[in-house]
Amino acid sequence: MDRAAKTANIYRLGIKELRSLWRDPMMMILIIYAFSFSIYVSGTAMPETLHKAPIAITDEDQSQLSRRIVSAFYPPHFVSPAMVGLDEVDRGMDAGHFTFALDIPPGFQRDVLAGHRPTIQLNVDATRMSQAFSGGGYIQQIVQAEVAEFTRGTRAGPPPPIELAVRQRFNPTLAQSWFGSLMAIINNVTMLSIILTGAALIREREHGTIEHLLVMPITPFEIMAGKVWAMSLVVLMACAFALKIVVEGVLAVPVEGSALLFLAGAGLHLFATTSMGIFMGTIARSMPQFGLLLMLVLLPLQMLSGGATPRESMPEFVQTVMLAAPTTHFVKMAQAILYRGAGFDVVWPQFLAIAAIGAAFFIVALRRFGQTITTMA
Repeated sequence: MDRAAKTANIYRLGIKELRSLWRDPMMMILIIYAFSFSIYVSGTAMPETLHKAPIAITDEDQSQLSRRIVSAFYPPHFVSPAMVGLDEVDRGMDAGHFTFALDIPPGFQRDVLAGHRPTIQLNVDATRMSQAFSGGGYIQQIVQAEVAEFTRGTRAGPPPPIELAVRQRFNPTLAQSWFGSLMAIINNVTMLSIILTGAALIREREHGTIEHLLVMPITPFEIMAGKVWAMSLVVLMACAFALKIVVEGVLAVPVEGSALLFLAGAGLHLFATTSMGIFMGTIARSMPQFGLLLMLVLLPLQMLSGGATPRESMPEFVQTVMLAAPTTHFVKMAQAILYRGAGFDVVWPQFLAIAAIGAAFFIVALRRFGQTITTMA
């Protein structure tokens, strides 16, 4: 069979996969959700700053300074403080009504003016992690600023001996949506490509259509290549939609680098992950088995690739092993392009690594796929 005929077979088999996917409503819903609402939720689920944190204040001093401190807590960082007695603090925190409880002791203003160092007690409900982590620092700064203004009459003080100029690169406002939304796209590209190719193979086995392919004059390579290009195209188009419409449009997240360069890297990454999906589809005998196998593979790929935690903070053994995973190089490449505006002259080592890993996965998956359909024949 000449090369033109092989190419035509691969094209027709890919069209068959696209039509089969179009007739699968659950898979279509999964694709739409993963690259629309899921991206939006990932970018907005965690607050970027402290927002409407409930706080209770026990003012045992009833002085001008204590009233200044109470009036310093207002929306949007905090809700209006609930003024409670000392006996109500523990009961309110136990019931989850307050995240913070501030106790201003009696004689507080007198001790401050006398030059003493009185203590204010702050109770924090540490089970509310997103608020407890940053809220303590906010409250400390507010109290110190109010006390300083009260004692000096102004917030201005003597200049420090040195000045530290802090500049946040690539995310000046430390916005959570910038990180969450783009990392969701990166993770969903990996997840959907594995699911779609693995599910397509299992669906053919369950429906008996794989036997129809075996009697046709086509090779395992053509069958596998048809699945790879079809599912890669679907994920790549959904990725482009999510990047331009959801991330840049709805969430207004600026993308520093070339979207086309990122999509080229994503296409190369899809070559590796779709091959992984086919390999996993030859191992699992049903969709429930494939789902269990997917959890064992997908979680390490996403958690240990450097997207959730910097690789430098992981054990050296894990860092070395994860170099064999395409997600490690894809995350590094995608972050360099999308966050830091890197060009091909910077990310070409990641392109090369993904291409090599993808070729290895494709060869292994093709051999396994050929053995599987030969056994079925």
